[in-house]
Amino acid sequence: MKGKSGKSSTVWGYVFFFIAIVVIITLAIPIYDYARQKSGGDKAVLSVVMLLVIVFLAGLGVLVDVLRRKFTYEKPLEQIRQATEQIAKGDFSVRLNIDSRLNFSGYDEIMQNLNVMAQELSKSEILKSDFIANVSHELKTPLAVIQSYCQLLQEKNLGEDERIKYAQSLAQASKKLTELVTNILKLNKLENQQILTEFEDVKINAQLEELIVSYVDIIEEKGIELEVDLQEVTINSVSGYLEIVWANLLSNAIKFTESGGKIKISAKQVDSKAVVSVSDSGCGMTPETGKRIFEKFYQGDTSHTQEGNGLGLALVKKVIEKLGGSISVSSELGKGSTFTVTI
Repeated sequence: MKGKSGKSSTVWGYVFFFIAIVVIITLAIPIYDYARQKSGGDKAVLSVVMLLVIVFLAGLGVLVDVLRRKFTYEKPLEQIRQATEQIAKGDFSVRLNIDSRLNFSGYDEIMQNLNVMAQELSKSEILKSDFIANVSHELKTPLAVIQSYCQLLQEKNLGEDERIKYAQSLAQASKKLTELVTNILKLNKLENQQILTEFEDVKINAQLEELIVSYVDIIEEKGIELEVDLQEVTINSVSGYLEIVWANLLSNAIKFTESGGKIKISAKQVDSKAVVSVSDSGCGMTPETGKRIFEKFYQGDTSHTQEGNGLGLALVKKVIEKLGGSISVSSELGKGSTFTVTI
């Protein structure tokens, strides 16, 4: 219906014009016959009478057409003008009423598109506000820590042990700030990048092996049992983006696995796709948390909020979407989680 709305409006205009002509002729003929009989065929009288009749009927047609244009053109145009004025002022709550029972015109289509645009702008405004609020909240905590410990470090009678402790706290806070800003920049780049041009053959098993080596010390320090099952898998993708995915999934598994727990990493090739899973025996999550785990700044486990900023999995999902893959999670509270990437 949307694609034919303009033609539909034009056809209705032609139909109205045709009906108006038919009505004028239909009325003019009997009036002419009646005037001819009464005037005895006097041509002068007939001419005057018919002229008056034609002028009257034409005027009536013009009046009807003016009313038609008022309701089919001028009224919707005024509604559209008012709506665009409200949107231009930042009011995205405006919605136009569309009555297409008689005819869905081009103006109705414009009004429909304006409604969709206003709705999407409203959603974007809400997301923007939430994003700013979340970023402000995440920045506030480490900045407060930095400010407090900087003041403490200025005390003259501060012992060496306390000085080292405060310096370590400063380093942790600044590290969290750096990670937050880095993840925001990465997310922004991914959301605005339309085309990826760095595709190459990537050995997934080799990437995962290098990543595991870099985390060995932390894994051993927590006494975590590590089970690795990596088949040789090669896909055409973007190496740097895949590294972001694996690093986030493994660091999360280590973070949420208690000492003495277990992490399993596997990679295999199914047809032309790579399937990578990272499982842990950590705290797990509820089904409600599982549904929201990929949202920006969402942190289901509030006991670990000091260790992250809720952007890691949002970044992972965005990367995988850009690469044309998918990610799923299965989890049970108290028994751990399994993240599976297919790409």
